[in-house]
Amino acid sequence: MDINILQSKMTREFKQMFQGFCQNNEMRQLTPQLSQEFIKTTKRALAVIGMTAIKEFIESYDSEASSILKDQKIFRYKFDSSRRYLTIFGEIKINRRIYQADKGGKCYIPLDEYWCMENEYATLDVKESLLYSSAQNTPTETESLLKKCSLFNPSATTIKRIITKEGSLFKQHRSEIKEYIHNNETIPDATDIIVCSMDGVNLLLKEKGKAKGRPVQRPKKAKSESGTTSYKNAMVGSFSFYQRIENERPKRLCSIYESGMPEEKALEFKKRFEKEVVAIEHKTSNKNVDKIMLCDGARGLWKYIDHNEFYKDFDTLVDFYHTIEYLSKASEAIFGKGNYGGLQWYNKWRSKLLEEDDCVNAIIRSIKYYRDSYKLSKNQKDVIKSTLTFFRNNKSRMLYANFIQRGLPIGSGPVEAACKTIVKQRMCRSGMRWSRTGGENVLQFRTIVKSNRWETYWEWYKKYKKVA
Repeated sequence: MDINILQSKMTREFKQMFQGFCQNNEMRQLTPQLSQEFIKTTKRALAVIGMTAIKEFIESYDSEASSILKDQKIFRYKFDSSRRYLTIFGEIKINRRIYQADKGGKCYIPLDEYWCMENEYATLDVKESLLYSSAQNTPTETESLLKKCSLFNPSATTIKRIITKEGSLFKQHRSEIKEYIHNNETIPDATDIIVCSMDGVNLLLKEKGKAKGRPVQRPKKAKSESGTTSYKNAMVGSFSFYQRIENERPKRLCSIYESGMPEEKALEFKKRFEKEVVAIEHKTSNKNVDKIMLCDGARGLWKYIDHNEFYKDFDTLVDFYHTIEYLSKASEAIFGKGNYGGLQWYNKWRSKLLEEDDCVNAIIRSIKYYRDSYKLSKNQKDVIKSTLTFFRNNKSRMLYANFIQRGLPIGSGPVEAACKTIVKQRMCRSGMRWSRTGGENVLQFRTIVKSNRWETYWEWYKKYKKVA
């Protein structure tokens, strides 16, 4: 590449644009309009100079040979062909020499291979920007945002294509990516406690299934009609690292996350969840760290945990705030909403849960006493029945006083927040319905971003593309 030729072309483009600016504007006095026009011209000039520079730079490395030996096959020059590429400065057209074997077959394009753009449209930095933004925003929002603040302006359709292509690549190499991330991240040295949690969150899919949440008074569909959407449970897991603080609540240092689209019994998600646990245990410097499985009262999750040897050395706890939510429901069912006696009853047992590990049986007896003593409606009895079932099923996982004395957390706040930030905020907006593949493409990138793992993931990607 001749740097003087490149510099001359860039200078000529720059000069022409600003000469046009000076000819088309009144320059004697600075005005807001003049300053804005100058800024726009500068932005356009930077884009033109950048595109010119990249085009000249890339094309200067094209092969000039009449034939090339590749993979023990001779490819001969056939013709020139141009192709468009999206760069950080905008779309450019690159001229390339095309080679083909004497017997025909697939063409060979050396220039595309040299800068790792075979079958690609967007350059690496563009691709990273689009994927990172799409983990936070819809393709349409990303398109609008880039029009306002960048030099390249891909369409929402182009963005969707890139998400689909790179999402498929991520899924194909998920194990390799996760291994690379695990090998290149550290657990905070101050970690005394590891809390693992998982939870489900409803996601609307573009497939047939039972509708949820319809008002009772709304007429049902005729049997001949079939719904094209259904809510299914996506899964989110959190792994939170805490430092024990004497006479205070433990301090959360950071959290990382796992997630999965809806699937039968969440089998693949649980496998990935367990792999994260293994990696965390391997990287933890404090081998005496307390390990806790802390979830809400979902029977399916606790059945999986209780019957899995993998979690045999974990303390288990039901989220305290789910427990007192059931306590509150029982209070309202027995005494009525806003009743002072009910409030006293609720506060009494809430305090005892935090102070006495053996109070759950007493709570059960108290609820049964009021159930049998008061005349209650069917709905009230149903609430009390579900509350009693919850306390009976989980009383061995309600040792809140013991956990507090040991300086351990008793709430599953990180996974509850993750359900909102990873799934709800991005994937449950008005009108959104997902295919399983499309949802997974977005969900896996969003989970990487929210786990503060993006930079490590992108390092893997560059190594995979051999441009690191």
